[in-house]
Amino acid sequence: MKAVILVGGFGTRLRPLTVTTPKQMLPVVDRPMIEYVVSTLKRGGVSEVTLALGYKEDLFRAAYPDAVCDGVSLSYAVEPEPLDTAGAVRFAADAAGIDEPFLAVNGDVLTDVDVGSLWDRHRETGAQATIALTRVGDPSRYGVVPTDPRGKVLGFIEKPNRDEAPTNWVNAGVYVLEPEILGRIASGRRVSIEREVFPSLVAEKGLWAVKSEAYWIDIGTPSTYVQAQLDLIDGVRGAAMAGIAADARVDEDAEVERSVVMEGAAVAAGAVARDSIIMEGAVIERDALVDGSVIGPGARIGEGAKVTGLSIVGDRVSVGAGLLVDGSKIPSSA
Repeated sequence: MKAVILVGGFGTRLRPLTVTTPKQMLPVVDRPMIEYVVSTLKRGGVSEVTLALGYKEDLFRAAYPDAVCDGVSLSYAVEPEPLDTAGAVRFAADAAGIDEPFLAVNGDVLTDVDVGSLWDRHRETGAQATIALTRVGDPSRYGVVPTDPRGKVLGFIEKPNRDEAPTNWVNAGVYVLEPEILGRIASGRRVSIEREVFPSLVAEKGLWAVKSEAYWIDIGTPSTYVQAQLDLIDGVRGAAMAGIAADARVDEDAEVERSVVMEGAAVAAGAVARDSIIMEGAVIERDALVDGSVIGPGARIGEGAKVTGLSIVGDRVSVGAGLLVDGSKIPSSA
């Protein structure tokens, strides 16, 4: 089985972290986000992955110089310009010479959807495309997908008003596609799979779906970037992971509550980290508070400072002693 993972976006909602690092290379507890995506595909039987790259593509190559990730072979397709979701899928599939059914996955989704079962159902129905669905509380941020009892898709409604959504089952960003789909995607321009390709397939009764109750989170926002990691250390997604790296330095008089403290980070005496992500090499000085926020690599939070309200402090940024940062991004211009 082969797969294309879309990883070419700019990650603007996660700035300033993504100014220096593409979104899918940001760490999630103990490894880059992309490795969780590849691991899910590997469990489903995928052995070859093509990364549809754009922004800062060189950092992916540098991270996997032998073109292998978690035992899965990697190839790279670098878009000359952003081509949107369908355009990126076609560009990557063409570059990889894919001429058989394949998986396409959004690279900022962390999920335990069973891609093997999705693949099997696709073959059973003879669909042109089969998409995984997940159930959410507020469907207005997603592509809403009503189906008949067998799973045939009746509509594909991108980001409807909440009170107009016909169902709360939404596009999970995991697809099985027939190679003929590629011919429907115009080359050399931006094409959306959600707004153009899937609605046309619905009209032809060629789009099917599989509902999944498996773990799923779109990790593209600050709140979900934090939540995905807290889920891992809370044991929401399998066995609970250790939140504090082995070489992190946490003073015995510091308080680390339901937080991730990554490699080389330090939390001094009297400091509190709560519901937060302290990234590699960051320093939380004496009596400082980090609550519900993200401290970027190498950043320093000064003595007695407070960082709260889902703030993001960027790479190697210093917050002065005693300062309050609440609900802000520093630097704000990132």
